[in-house]
Amino acid sequence: MSVRLGLDLVAVEQVAAALATHGDRYLRRVYTPREVADCAGDATRLAARFAAKEATRKTLGIRDEGVGWSSVEVRLDGGAPTIVLSGRAAELARDAGLSDFAVSLTHEAGLAAAVVLAS
Repeated sequence: MSVRLGLDLVAVEQVAAALATHGDRYLRRVYTPREVADCAGDATRLAARFAAKEATRKTLGIRDEGVGWSSVEVRLDGGAPTIVLSGRAAELARDAGLSDFAVSLTHEAGLAAAVVLAS
């Protein structure tokens, strides 16, 4: 069984700046409509999701490969965060034999972080 781990740390102020500068264009490029609705414009929550997207991309070994940010979605069903892949990200996971993703999100003092374990 293959196991991969990804970790990412994001400064909330960077996400807030992207929101202030690019607004809806930034949201549409990086997040799914569900994520945008779940976060309701809260830069801290958006930063945690960005960290989870980046950590997931690390588990998949993605540098670019034409994988859009919104092909990795963070959902909070029943309180626990989950990762849902679509499109090219799902294909890369399937090709790598990865089907289970566990994610942990946190934020504190202007930073947001995520750890993703894939197996």
